[in-house]
Amino acid sequence: MPRTWTDPLARSKQCKRDLRFSTWNVRSLYTSGYLTTAARELVRYKLNLVGAMEVKWDKRGTVKNRGIIFFFNGKRNEIQQLGTGVFVRHGVVSAVKRVEYVSGKMSYIVLRSRCCNIIVLNVHAPSTEKSDDSKDSFYEE
Repeated sequence: MPRTWTDPLARSKQCKRDLRFSTWNVRSLYTSGYLTTAARELVRYKLNLVGAMEVKWDKRGTVKNRGIIFFFNGKRNEIQQLGTGVFVRHGVVSAVKRVEYVSGKMSYIVLRSRCCNIIVLNVHAPSTEKSDDSKDSFYEE
């Protein structure tokens, strides 16, 4: 379910802007056409910003597709490929101040707002069925 945030300091209804956030474990964007499918779903659900996990691309960059900009950072390790990314709708891109990649499982995006900066974290934490070693290594990062 998407989260909606309204700037409480917006002075009038004309300044008010709702931003819809969500997360998505995409598992992999290697499949042909999957990025286009992801962009279509963002438009369909009227989402402004979506954090993506398990991107599994082994590089860093930006891709534009159907009015969506995808900032991504992949990281390859011995067992699997990791990576996080952020899908940003075209109308919100002007508010993006910066995107930072902390590791293959963690990134954040800073959005410029009228009154302050908004920081959105994107963290891919291990699930409960993962081994204790993988959980410990995640929290040590």
